[in-house]
Amino acid sequence: VSFKFFFPSILQRNAVFSREQARQRALYPRIEKIEVSMQGPGLDGALLVMNKGMSTPLSCARHLTEHHVTNSALALVDGEPWPLHQPLTHSCSLTLLTFKDNDPTLVNEAYWRSCAALLGQVLETAFKDDYTVELLSTREVPVLSGAFCCDVVLDPQLDSWTPSEESLRSLTRGAQQLIHQDLAWEPLEVAPSVALEAFSHSRCKQEEVEQKASQNPKGTVMLYRCGDHVLLSGGPLVARTGLCSQYEVTALHSLGQGSWGLHRRAQGLSLPLQLQAHHTVWRKLRQRAEKLVRTANVLQSNKNMFEKRTANVSVF
Repeated sequence: VSFKFFFPSILQRNAVFSREQARQRALYPRIEKIEVSMQGPGLDGALLVMNKGMSTPLSCARHLTEHHVTNSALALVDGEPWPLHQPLTHSCSLTLLTFKDNDPTLVNEAYWRSCAALLGQVLETAFKDDYTVELLSTREVPVLSGAFCCDVVLDPQLDSWTPSEESLRSLTRGAQQLIHQDLAWEPLEVAPSVALEAFSHSRCKQEEVEQKASQNPKGTVMLYRCGDHVLLSGGPLVARTGLCSQYEVTALHSLGQGSWGLHRRAQGLSLPLQLQAHHTVWRKLRQRAEKLVRTANVLQSNKNMFEKRTANVSVF
C-alpha cells in the first residue's frame, strides 16, 4: 500500500465543488440578519443574530463557549439534522448535538457514516498510480453491526491480492494522518447535474447520484469535501476528522464478482474523542469488527445488477 495524491479525478471533483460553493455563496451579496434561537442545557431562550447564508451552526457555537465548539458534532435546525458547517438560510431554532447527549443516536449514526467516508478517502489514494480504485455506492450500516464499511472494486490486477496485517496497518496510518489534520467535512447541497459533472469519471457514482436525487423530495444530492476529497453521502457527517480518536482498519473481505468487478468490503472500528475504551475492551471490539458485516442480500443484489447490465449485450 503506497499513498498517492492529486490524480485527475480528485482534482476534477475538487474543482467542481469549489466552483459550485463559490456560486452558492454569491447568492447572498448583501448581509441579511436572521434570528437563531438556541436550545439545550443552559441555553434555552438564548437568541443569536446571525448572517443569512453565511453563518453556520459552528458560527453559533463560537458565540457560546469553547466547550460547545470542541464537543459539538452535529446540529438540529428546527428539529432536522443539519451539518455543523452548513450555512443557515432562515431564522430557526438550533440544538448542538454531542456524543454525550442523553440520546446520541443521530450523532452516532453520523459518526459511523463519517468513519466510513474516511475509510473510502484512504482507500482511493492508497495504491500506486497505475492501479484503479472504484468506490461503490455507500451503504448505511447500523452502529450495532460492530464495524463501519466501505465497498470498493480494486484494479483487476489486484484480484488475487490478499491484504496482509501490515497492509491494514498502513491503511490505518493513512486514516490517522487525516484525523491528526483535523479536517472539516464541508457540506454542499447541489443539483444532480453538478454532482454528475463532479463524478464524470465514475459510472458507478453517476448511478448513485441519480438514485439519491430520485429519493430526495427536493431532487438534490449532498456532497462533502474533506481536504481535497469529495464524496457523496446519504446522510449528515460529523463536523471534522479530529472528532475521531481510536480508529483502526480491521478487514478487507471479498464479496465475489459483482457488476463492477470483484467487490470487496473494507471494514473498520472507531471511537470518538469523548469516548475512550480500555485496550482489553478495544481488543474484543476489534475481533468483532474483523468479521464480515453482511448487508441484506448483497450478493443477490450484485448478481441482479450484473444480469440487468448484460441482458442486452450480444456476444456475436
